[in-house]
Amino acid sequence: MSPDIQSYLQRLPDLLTELATVELFYELGVLALAGLIAWVIHRTMRESLRAGLEAASSKGLRHLTLRTAQRILLPATMLLGVLLGRGALRSAQLPVGLLDVAVPLLLSLVAIRLLVYVLRKGFPVTPALKTWENLISGSIWAMVALHLVGWLPAVEATMDELAFNIGASRISLLATVKLVALVALLLTLAFWVSGVIERRMRASTHMTPSLQVAFGKFSKVFLIALAFLLAIDAVGIDLTTLTVFGGALGVGIGFGLQRITSNFISGFILVLDRSIKPGDVISVGGNDAKFGWVQELRARYVVVRDRDGVERLIPNENLITSEVVNWSYSDTNTRVRLPVQISYSDDPEQAMALLLEAAKASPRVLPLPEPAARMLDFADSGIQLELRVWISDPENGIGNVRTDINLAIWKLFKAAGISIPFPQRDVHLHTVAAPELAAAQERPA
Repeated sequence: MSPDIQSYLQRLPDLLTELATVELFYELGVLALAGLIAWVIHRTMRESLRAGLEAASSKGLRHLTLRTAQRILLPATMLLGVLLGRGALRSAQLPVGLLDVAVPLLLSLVAIRLLVYVLRKGFPVTPALKTWENLISGSIWAMVALHLVGWLPAVEATMDELAFNIGASRISLLATVKLVALVALLLTLAFWVSGVIERRMRASTHMTPSLQVAFGKFSKVFLIALAFLLAIDAVGIDLTTLTVFGGALGVGIGFGLQRITSNFISGFILVLDRSIKPGDVISVGGNDAKFGWVQELRARYVVVRDRDGVERLIPNENLITSEVVNWSYSDTNTRVRLPVQISYSDDPEQAMALLLEAAKASPRVLPLPEPAARMLDFADSGIQLELRVWISDPENGIGNVRTDINLAIWKLFKAAGISIPFPQRDVHLHTVAAPELAAAQERPA
């Protein structure tokens, strides 16, 4: 404990004596005036701070500064007012015992709100996170306040008396609160550090996306396990007792957690063999499945977004055990086939030349490899032709390429008089003689 805090605690009896004096109202007036001025300043600057946050970049230094000012503005301005009021009362040789206690309380509130906000930057922003931020800040400040006024030992003794025995073990409210607080603190630090590492990995230009995901997942699992073990060891639980927990976990995996464990391990396999990485264009379940591009590789599933804007959560196990078409695994160049038929009365060489001309209708078609037209088959209804073109951006879809080229084929064929046949069938009617018809009618069904 610092000498200043010890001096404040030693002056608590004098503070209680001041309660019966008129001079106390001067200190209460300073606190009320400082709080009122701080509230007015906070209300006045709240809209300007909000407007500045909307105009600033969400990841810039100005945004971070404005967010920090928004959180500490009220207690910081009140602290400044209390310091000025305490100086004025000292100049008038009036007692300032109450203000001496209020200063470290307000200073600790500013520091705690700032520290919790910095720690929160390691987590994604959600409404629940904002609620937990206020709860954690209030709890830490309450403990610091009890410590500053000297009431914390009495509160701890009272909590320790609320206990019960289970065999040779004594479980008290104080020990339970300490265990929960320590586990929560270490897990929070583990998630925060892993989040910082993951963001650093994503910002690195010297690492592949798969390696970034692998480092992020490994660091998160390692830090969480380390935090859990440190918390257990810090509260005095023998780590050898984890053998029982390990046996129970093995039984649980054997009975009901096979799929979860399989998906978790499959996720590590995907990032280690680099078969699928963020940004790849894939389709699962055969060529008829809709394709989409990989957004994220999570511990249990992969997020794939298709052209309709729908995000599909595909379990990692499915990507290991099922057929997956990766359109951009080693090369993003993809060939698009466009089949078309012409009538037997048309010239196939002229039609193939028009197909090559139609390939120029889409700006996404690559000049190299060159488009190719092939005559594949003499079908029932006409001559089967096929146009083959190459594109380098399958993530933008192939439907628009097909549409542009098919419209061009239609226009060119129509201008050249080439017809696209529809299915044709020849039907032959056979005349049945009268005796045969009568015999067929008399035949039982």
